[in-house]
Order: sequence, then C-alpha cells, then structure tokens
Amino acid sequence: MQELGRVYVWEFPVRFTHWINFLSIIALSITGFYIASPFSHAYTSSQYIMGWMRFIHFTASYVFLMSLIIRVYWAFMGNTYANWKVWFPFTPERLRDMANEFKFYTLITRKHAHAVGHTVTAGLAYLFVFLLFAVEIVSGFALYSLAHKGLIWTLLGGWFLSMWSIPSIRLLHHLAMYLIFIFIGIHLYTAWWLDSTEKNGLMGSIFSGYKFTPTPRKPQ
Repeated sequence: MQELGRVYVWEFPVRFTHWINFLSIIALSITGFYIASPFSHAYTSSQYIMGWMRFIHFTASYVFLMSLIIRVYWAFMGNTYANWKVWFPFTPERLRDMANEFKFYTLITRKHAHAVGHTVTAGLAYLFVFLLFAVEIVSGFALYSLAHKGLIWTLLGGWFLSMWSIPSIRLLHHLAMYLIFIFIGIHLYTAWWLDSTEKNGLMGSIFSGYKFTPTPRKPQ
C-alpha cells in the first residue's frame, strides 16, 4: 500500500518569480492595450492618463526583466525541479512520454507518467514561453530605444531596429502577447486537470512549494 508524502518541490525563487511574472504580464497587457489604442481620454492636463500608463508599462517591463534574470539564474542554482534541463525534453523516451501526456490532456486516456516536478510537456511549454518572453523584451526595448539612446538600450533591443521595421516590431510585440495569453489558458487547464486527477496539491504548491506524492507505506 502507499500513502502520500509531502515533498518540497518549488523553492521560493521559483514561486516568487512565477507570481512576479504573472502580475507583470497583467500590468503590461492592460497598459499596452491602452498605449496602442487609448480607451479613456484625459480632459485636463492634470489627469496625465497616457503618462501614467506609459510609466506603469515601463516600470513593469523592468520588473519583468529582472524576474526573468532571477529565474534563469535559479535554473542553474536551484534544485532538480527548477533545473534548466527540464526545458529540453528531446530524448526519445521523453518524447514518448510527451505523446502519452498529450493523450491524457485531450482525454483520450487517463494513464500518464507521473512527475514530481514539471511534466515533459510542461518543460517544453516553458521553453516556448520563455522564448516568447525574450521576444517581448527585445521588441519592447527596441521600441523604447526610439526615444532613449545609449549602449544599454541598444543591447536590450535597439539592435533589432536595424533588422525589422518599426511597424513589424510593434506587430511582433502584440502577437507574442496573444500567444502568451493562449499559454496562460493552457497552463491553467493542465494544472487543474493534473491536480484534480492526481490529488497531488499541484494548484496549491505554487503558494506553499509542497506537493504530495505516493510513497511506500512502512510496515507495521
């Protein structure tokens, strides 16, 4: 027989950056929509709506960038569940596991490989979403560098202006945001589905860091 054991999976830096990213994306999305197409207008100069929206957008972008730097750093310094290797599940065995997980998430089967940390599919999804984050950062700072000259702005994204036109970069910036929205929807669904079927506390683990996994029951 087996009983559930409590395992510390998500360390504080992982949980901290997860929620900072979530809050930053909300702030960046709302203010980004406003900057692109204002849905409320100021009637006096003291209201300064666009100015505040731009300030919040730029501040959130710096917070988002620092959060990603911390998370990448922790991918090399954290425990095995935070390690960068989980983002590259390209061995034949792990690709087979991914195919089985696809059947599980699409309700074709109820069998799948249990994972204490990220599943194979989740690891690949995080690689994809981190690439989207990089696209957002580079394209965003490329647009920001139009009004801010200097080496740091060139390194963060200004170099992209020599490769793409400004309208194309702006379009890329918006498209990446929509793809991130799609990822968030899929992420919530898969997390809820795993939690409800395995009863492993997955949804709560991003707050506490702990999950519950089957462990052999000790003989009496």
